[in-house]
Amino acid sequence: MYIPQASQETRIPVLHELMANHPLATLVTLNGSGLFASHVPMVIEDDGSEFGILRCHISRANVQWREVNLAVDALAIFQGHQHYISPNWYPKKSADGKVVPTWNYAVVHASGPLKVMDDPSWLKAHVETLTDVHEAASAQPWKVSDAPDAYIQTMIKGIVGLELPIRKLEGKWKVSQNRDVKDREGVAKGLAELNTAESLAMKGLVEEAS
Repeated sequence: MYIPQASQETRIPVLHELMANHPLATLVTLNGSGLFASHVPMVIEDDGSEFGILRCHISRANVQWREVNLAVDALAIFQGHQHYISPNWYPKKSADGKVVPTWNYAVVHASGPLKVMDDPSWLKAHVETLTDVHEAASAQPWKVSDAPDAYIQTMIKGIVGLELPIRKLEGKWKVSQNRDVKDREGVAKGLAELNTAESLAMKGLVEEAS
């Protein structure tokens, strides 16, 4: 990933936070016929290594796990907040008109050797962890144990687990750092006026980077 120095984010807790808050990753692997991508929720876990380990599962019918070239590292892409940036928001527009649109975004790329996990005990533990993470905010969290065990065992037979020990972790926060103070203030104001969840989230990132 091309990362200008101003946009580089290297703080591991910050990168992990984006991955946890935006867990639906794009998993890219090299398969026999070329690149293959699946969109899967991933869990970032601490395995004692520098960057941690990612765990997920895909449908057994998905050919990605059967055809993946395990000798080539896999790539998981996590997309954080993103938003269109209008040239109308730059004070510089009224001065000389030399402005163009752009797109702000925050992303994390995690890569490492992929491992296929086809053990029922591993899969059940993973599904329980994934469920607990995403049910935590519910007033009455659903648990895997709420369903009949025989049914869960049947469902588990239909999936395959994947582990990705992270060997390389990159973060890119393209949030108007290349603009001067007045332009960044103009971007924040324009985003605030839109008053959508995504525009306000991007406003926060722009202000944090100022």
